Amino acid sequence: MAGFFGNSFVEKVRGASDIVEVIGSYFPLKRAGASWVALCPFHREKSPSFHVSPGRQGFHCFGCHKGGDVFRFVQEYENVTFGEAVERLAQRAGIALEYERGGGEDQPGQRNKEALRSLHEQIAQRWQSALNEAQGEIARNYLAKRGVSPESIQLFRLGYAPDAWDDTVNWCKSKGHDIQLALQAGLVVKKEETGRHYDRFRGRLMFPICDEQGRVIAFSGRILQGDEKSAKYVNSPETPIFTKGRVFYGLDKTKRAILDAGFAILCEGQLDLIACFQGGVKNIVAPQGTAFTSDHARILKRHVEEVVLCFDSDNAGQNAATRILDSLLGVGMSIRVAVLPAPHDPDSLIKEQGGDAFAAIIRQAPGFFDFYLDRLCRLHDPTTDRGRLNVIREMGLAVQKTGNAVTLDAYVQKTGIRLSVSQEAVRREFLKLKPGTSGSGASNAEQPWGPDEEAEQAASPPPSQTELWLLKLLVCSDETLNQASAWIDLAWVQHGLVRRIVSDRLTVDATGSRPSPAQLMGQVPDDESRQLISQCAVDPRPVSQPLIMLRDVLMKLRNQSIDREMEALKRRLEDPATGDEERARCIHEREVMRRRKTEPLPAPLDAPG
Repeated sequence: MAGFFGNSFVEKVRGASDIVEVIGSYFPLKRAGASWVALCPFHREKSPSFHVSPGRQGFHCFGCHKGGDVFRFVQEYENVTFGEAVERLAQRAGIALEYERGGGEDQPGQRNKEALRSLHEQIAQRWQSALNEAQGEIARNYLAKRGVSPESIQLFRLGYAPDAWDDTVNWCKSKGHDIQLALQAGLVVKKEETGRHYDRFRGRLMFPICDEQGRVIAFSGRILQGDEKSAKYVNSPETPIFTKGRVFYGLDKTKRAILDAGFAILCEGQLDLIACFQGGVKNIVAPQGTAFTSDHARILKRHVEEVVLCFDSDNAGQNAATRILDSLLGVGMSIRVAVLPAPHDPDSLIKEQGGDAFAAIIRQAPGFFDFYLDRLCRLHDPTTDRGRLNVIREMGLAVQKTGNAVTLDAYVQKTGIRLSVSQEAVRREFLKLKPGTSGSGASNAEQPWGPDEEAEQAASPPPSQTELWLLKLLVCSDETLNQASAWIDLAWVQHGLVRRIVSDRLTVDATGSRPSPAQLMGQVPDDESRQLISQCAVDPRPVSQPLIMLRDVLMKLRNQSIDREMEALKRRLEDPATGDEERARCIHEREVMRRRKTEPLPAPLDAPG
């Protein structure tokens, strides 16, 4: 990009990009009251839960909870960056691109992203050079042992991070790079006790991770020597330019082959991918991070309709196949599974038998449900009543996720034949089951990939219905804003994201304006906040007498806050360690709070809104 988009230009593009017209150009929308609805493009569903609000210029799916403004839709649907979404919408509206290089009008974060990309590119070159120096001999020997050719080393830009605590720190200083930028990039780590910085990657073979344009955005480092406590791989943390759930290792180099082949092979690691590439099988990618996500599935769907899952021959590798089913089915992809003969992984099989043998296994890979039926019959003895019931239950749950009657019928027949059970009996048992009641598949959002990856953080609990109504009133009714500013105490709001959104919505800028719902969706930094706003923006429930509803909602939130404080006082009073003076103070405070609960909110402003 030649420069950055200023806020004024972004708002100009937003104003020219009606969200109903933009989304309607991708797939048909149907009017439903004040909103428009459709089957959600981000997950598989039978009835429409995807809503678009022309009044608030937002979208939200009540099934998968994706939501946001017009820019976010293009980002999600096209899997592009914010800047690329702005460019596409500007071109669609016939608006000439306007870049800004300085001042306070830069699109927030764009300059920082460019600096991060530049830093990643330079350190990648530094580590490539180190691989060819004397200190890189250990990495060169390892690559030779693994059969990685000089051509592959150059193509995939492999490198070596010297085995020192301060090599990258000193390199950054010598090149004039801000250490804070290196800290944000995850190249260095700060030791809290001393405030000193040290290298994240030390004595490791370095794999640069690139985006689809081939720009280096992160790294994965493999240990070459050390004690058993050291992690085999250390990866870059997420940064403004790297989201692990949206990146495939190698896609920048393999996407042409994927398009030509008409399907993508999914493998587990970088060295497996490089071995396949060297063996002439180039239509291959590897997920980067702790999970296979629905975003990964959508990226593949943009290129091809079919994916072949290629796993190690051990039990953990085969378990991985079942855990990513939901995400791939959710975007309508055909799935096959290639199980390699024990004890091979792609790398070892190609070394022993050659690329043609591996390609033959890929060509002969059975469909997912054939693979799954075989696997279930190995895990559960089909000659016993218990084993047959387990196979039917797990198979039925998996097949129903397709939502396809033809597939269901086919595997009713196959399961019945395999178990020597009547097809009518299998069908009845299949139809009793509901998807999602078994451990056979993970959630739609993220599917754990490998057995040694760290667990994802649990999602935060949802806001209360009262707090959601507060958000809806503030998002859907401008006339509530002045009154809310006069009445509300943000301490009444328990949910941290709701509290921040309310604060942002009520904040008046230098021009005396507050952000619109669409602008609010565009400026919040995280998906969860954006989804809360979009959910409220497209909520079809009417808001009548918004000021009266606002007063009632705030009264309830205030009284709930007082109840929490009174409960804390009660616990202190019941504590035997509480002294007499403290006890008297608690009793006084409790009486004050009881009186506060009976007080009305101040009178409404004369000119609300």
